[in-house]
This record gives sequence, structure tokens and C-alpha cells, in this order.
Amino acid sequence: MNPRRPRIVVAITGATGAIYGVRLLAALRERAVETHLIVSRAGWLTLHDEMALERTDVRALACEWHEPGEIGATLASGSFQHDGMVVAPCSMKTLAAIAHGLDDNLVTRAADVTLKERRKLVLLARETPLTLAHLNNMTLVTQMGGIIMPPLPSFYARPDSIEALVDYTVQRVLDQFGINDTNAYARWAGLGKAS
Repeated sequence: MNPRRPRIVVAITGATGAIYGVRLLAALRERAVETHLIVSRAGWLTLHDEMALERTDVRALACEWHEPGEIGATLASGSFQHDGMVVAPCSMKTLAAIAHGLDDNLVTRAADVTLKERRKLVLLARETPLTLAHLNNMTLVTQMGGIIMPPLPSFYARPDSIEALVDYTVQRVLDQFGINDTNAYARWAGLGKAS
């Protein structure tokens, strides 16, 4: 039997930070990871507003793409094998739907399937400040095995651009799936030590 190459589902929702999803898709492509993309309706608006990207630009970064209303897609079934899913960025609406099992579109259904199959689900939750509802939803997802990973910058790496800040988070996401080079970015080496 031939082993398949790594396969990751990437969803982009309507929270600010569409660049995280785009840079993640590019990084996965560089590592020959098969990607399946879902972009919510609000996600398309954010991609256009924040990055001036059209649908064809973003779809070209993925191996396959799926419409959010395509509830009968392969991603909606646990029999479709993949190595995990990342929602980058993850809106609070999407977080709430995942936390409460509201499979009303392909993003939330694919996330629910990822959790039920005990695969890795990483949510780059974007909001500040947080309400108690947000925190409770994060707790529920964490209790189900999901990983809440707000895209926070690391200043010890001394980033010199927005891209460097974004890429640090993307590299940390890749670490979660074990598909990152150990020297891909500046890792913490201790106070006063170069990494």
C-alpha cells in the first residue's frame, strides 16, 4: 500500500487576519502538503478587503477547494482521511458554532468531523477583548481536543515586518502537525542566548 502525502484542511473565515490563511497555504505548498480549502462568505470579503485578493488568487494556492455550502463534500465525512484542520483566522461566530456542534456549513462540519475522528483541529481565534462567551467556547473546544492558538507575535524573534510576524505564527502551526523544519524560525533559546 502506498502511503499518502500529508493532507491538511484549511478554512478561512471572516475575522481579520486573512493573511494567516494565505501564508499557511503557501507554506504547506512549499512542503508538498495536500491542501483542501474552504473560505466562508465573510472570509472572501476579508480576503478582498485586507489583501485585495480575488477568489482565483486564493484557490490557486490550494490543491482542492470547496464551497462553504457544499455540505456533501468529501470533507463532511469521517471516512475522508486527512491529518487535521486549521481555521486561520477563526471568527468568534465560527468558534461558537464549532464549540456547540452547529454544522451549518462545510467549515463547521469539517471541524466537527475533525474532532469526532480525533484528528488535530487548530483554531487561530481572532478577537480582542474577549467576552465570557468567547472564553467558554474556547474551553469547550479545548475539552473536545481542539487547540486554540491565537496568532500572537513573538518579539524575542525581533520581527522586522508584518510578514515576519505572520510567518512566526504559521511556523508554529506547522509545528503542531510535525511538518516543520526545526530551523525554520527563531526558537526560544533562553534569556540572553541566540536561537
